Amino acid sequence: MTNEQLPKAWNLYHSYTALPGIFYAKTEPVPVDQPELVFFNKSLAESLGLPCDGVTEELAGNALPEGAAPIAQAYAGHQFGNFTMLGDGRAVLLGEQLTPDGKRVDIQLKGSGRTPFSRAGDGRAPYGAMIREYIMSEAMHGLGIPTSRSLSVVKTGEAVQRETAHEGGVLARVADSHIRVGTFQYVANWGSKDDLRALADYALNRHFPGNEEADHPYLYLLEQVIDRQAQLIAKWQHVGFIHGVMNTDNMTISGETIDYGPCAFMDAYDPDTVFSSIDAQGRYRYGNQPGIAEWNLVRFAETLLPLLDEDQDTAIKMAEDTLGRFAKSYRQYWLDGMRSKLGLFNQEAQDAPIIEDLLDIMKKNEADYTNTFRALTLGRPEDTGLAGVAAFDQWYKQWEARLGRQDESWEQSLYLMKRSNPSVIPRNHRVEEAIEAAVAREDVTVSEALLDVLADPYAYSEKQEPYTTLPAPSAEPYRTFCGT
Repeated sequence: MTNEQLPKAWNLYHSYTALPGIFYAKTEPVPVDQPELVFFNKSLAESLGLPCDGVTEELAGNALPEGAAPIAQAYAGHQFGNFTMLGDGRAVLLGEQLTPDGKRVDIQLKGSGRTPFSRAGDGRAPYGAMIREYIMSEAMHGLGIPTSRSLSVVKTGEAVQRETAHEGGVLARVADSHIRVGTFQYVANWGSKDDLRALADYALNRHFPGNEEADHPYLYLLEQVIDRQAQLIAKWQHVGFIHGVMNTDNMTISGETIDYGPCAFMDAYDPDTVFSSIDAQGRYRYGNQPGIAEWNLVRFAETLLPLLDEDQDTAIKMAEDTLGRFAKSYRQYWLDGMRSKLGLFNQEAQDAPIIEDLLDIMKKNEADYTNTFRALTLGRPEDTGLAGVAAFDQWYKQWEARLGRQDESWEQSLYLMKRSNPSVIPRNHRVEEAIEAAVAREDVTVSEALLDVLADPYAYSEKQEPYTTLPAPSAEPYRTFCGT
C-alpha cells in the first residue's frame, strides 16, 4: 500500500513527555466562540497523513484530536540580550505526528489560549499575525530553507485586544521539534544536571542519528547545532531574509527557522536593513544575523559545560575550540551559495572580492537585492538598474571573464543561477496587501494567489512576473511588528 492509499488519521505520539516534568506543563487549548477554518494546507496535511476534512474543531482547539496529550513547553531565553523565564504562553503542543514515511514532527496550536507560562498575557493571537506566519513560513519552505510550516489558520470569532482590537486567530504549526536554545538555558538555570543530560540525550536521539558513534556525544551535539545554524543563516543571507527577533528562544536545535514575528525580506541591498519596530538599535539587522547566531551559540555552549567535562576549565576550552568553527563554516556556506547565485561551479581565490564588489555596488546604488540577481540570471544586465554605472560595467566584465575560466558553459551557469536565485520573494507590500484583504474584506484570494506563486519561487513563470515589481516609493520606512 502506498502512502497515498494509507488512511488519513491523527497518529500522535508523546516522546517529549518522557522527559522530567520540569520541561512542560499539561495544558489543554481553550475553546473559541466561532471557529472558521480559513487557511488549510492540504498538501502538507496529506504528506503528514492527516485527515483533510472535518478538522476545524481540532485545529481551533475546541476538540482534541484522537491520541492528543497537549502540553505547554517550558523554556527561557535572551530577548534582545536580556535573560528571562519564558515558556509557551500562547501555544500548546498536541503531540508528535508520526507520518506515513516514518518521520516525527510536532504539531502545535499557536494562539490557543492561556497556559501556566502566559504570565500577564491572554494566550491569544491576532488573525492577521497568524496569516503572516502562514505566508512567510510557506514561502521559506518554497525557497528550500529549513523552516517550521503552517498547516492552518482558524479565525476564532473573538476579539484580541492589543493597542486596538483585532480578530483572533489560531495557527497550527508543524516543526521537526520545538526544542530551542532557550530550552537548554531553562534547564541549565532551573534544573539539575540529570535534567540537562536527559534533554541533551533526547535532542541527540531525535535530531542527530549517528551520535552513537561519536567519541563525545555532547560535544557532537554542539558541533551539529553549530553546523546547522551556520547553514541556516547563510541561506537567510542568500535570499535577503531578516528574521527580526533572533532571541535564543527563537533559535531551534534542529536548525529550522521558527517564530515569524517582525520578519521581512530586504528590497534594496543594505546590510543595515532592519524592519522590526522594537529593534531600535538594529541588533537583529540583516548584516548582524551571522554575529547574533554566533552569540546565541555561545549561550547554548554555556549550558552544555557540565556535560562536556567535570573540570570547568577543560569544558570551557572544549566549547571555545568548537565554537571557533562557526565563523569558518558560515563563511564557507555563504561563499558556496553566493558562487551558485553567480553561476560559479569551481572556486578561485578572487571569488570573494567579486561577490563583495557586487554587493558594494548594489548598496551604493540602492539596487534591489532579489531583482539584481534575477536580472543577471535572465541575462538582462540592463534590468539590474545598474547598467551605465561605471563600477557595475567594470564588474560585469570581470564576472564574464570569471565565468570563462571554468569548464561549464554559459547555459550551465544560467541553469545553476536559476536554481539559486528566486524569481519572487514575499515582498513586504504584497504580504501586507494579502493580510489587509483577508482581515478587512474577508478576501483570501489575494493570499491564495500569493501563496501560489511563492510555492515554487524558482519557476520564473509568467504568473510570477507581477510579483517581481517593487513597492511604490514611500516617505515612511517599512516597519513590522511582533503581532503577539
